[in-house]
Amino acid sequence: MSLLVLGLNHRTAPIDVRERIVFDAERLPHALVALRALPGMSEAAIVSTCNRTEIYAVGGSADAVSGWLVAESGGTAALAECLYRIEGPDAVRHAFAVAAGLDSLILGEPQILGQLKDAYRAAQRAGTAGSQLNRLFQTTFAVAKRVRTETAIGAAAVSVASAGIGLARRVFAGFDRHTALLVGAGEMIELTARHLHAQGIGRLIIANRSADRAQRIAEGLPASVIQLDALAAHLPQADMVVSSTARPGYVIAYEDVVRALEERRHRPVFMLDLAVPRDIDPRIAELEDVYLYTIDDLRKVVAENLKLRGAGRARPRRWSRSTPPASIAGSRRATPRRPSARCASRRAATATRCSTRRGAWSRPAGRWTRSWRSWPTRCRTSSFTRRRRRCAMPTPSSRRCW
Repeated sequence: MSLLVLGLNHRTAPIDVRERIVFDAERLPHALVALRALPGMSEAAIVSTCNRTEIYAVGGSADAVSGWLVAESGGTAALAECLYRIEGPDAVRHAFAVAAGLDSLILGEPQILGQLKDAYRAAQRAGTAGSQLNRLFQTTFAVAKRVRTETAIGAAAVSVASAGIGLARRVFAGFDRHTALLVGAGEMIELTARHLHAQGIGRLIIANRSADRAQRIAEGLPASVIQLDALAAHLPQADMVVSSTARPGYVIAYEDVVRALEERRHRPVFMLDLAVPRDIDPRIAELEDVYLYTIDDLRKVVAENLKLRGAGRARPRRWSRSTPPASIAGSRRATPRRPSARCASRRAATATRCSTRRGAWSRPAGRWTRSWRSWPTRCRTSSFTRRRRRCAMPTPSSRRCW
């Protein structure tokens, strides 16, 4: 039986469609059992991240898997139009590309490999991963490790969190006098806290339902931990808000932000929603003093950066005479000139005048050379010969002939 990959990602579906079909840690085991119960299905695994939801299946029909996925999303007709279907060897190559970070929102991001491993472990615990999926994922992990070891794809890897902090620099020139409020305690929030600390953030506030997990992130950082219920009371203190939780519904409500802006006297607030489904009410983007970005906005930023990099490569580079570009190296000026007859006769006359009983100048292999013992102690030479000696064979002061 051939391998089937069916799903959607950030290229085929916007965030308002992707957030309707997300399998969190509580929902995933039941979804795997239901998927495995489809007719003809022998093995199944589900990869669900903020940028993609993919089903890796062995056996069963693509129409049955597609219908099950649409039903899990609540019967959304728009979701069926965003699905892609890959089978056979192309599905294996797709798994390799995903694990290596080639199909990610940000090229080479390292988080996707850990997310694939989590999906594989969940399928093993649910008993839906058989011999073919075991072989696929084990080979995929080995290929991803080799890609990161033997290539430079991870040399300048940028995470989604760091790209989001780059967006914040468009609003604030510096972070040392500002306060950041982080909502959640997952890997994305931990990376965001590290990036903000490296950028010199003045103060961090971490809000989470479990204080123990938030306290672990706050260790060694200028951060304080609060309960998620106290989030609305701390919003007026926050100049930056980054949210990434797995809770259903909006964590940050429109009314709470309106009250916070009044207390802040309408000072600007940067908000970044990295969650799928979204944590921040989209209506907040209509407020004048709020700069709200979602994970789809990061895609636009990455595309702009790629265009700038392409423009930088297209610019002409400065070159020296020793290393001219290929277009100039192929021209007539870059090729050596053939010596004229006048130049050849002048060299012959110079060699005759400089001949002594100790030796004479010779030109083997196209170069003017001379042994140390054959150098004349005193001779009158032309300016051409003196220039030639300075360039080809510098002599000690006691042996110079000029």
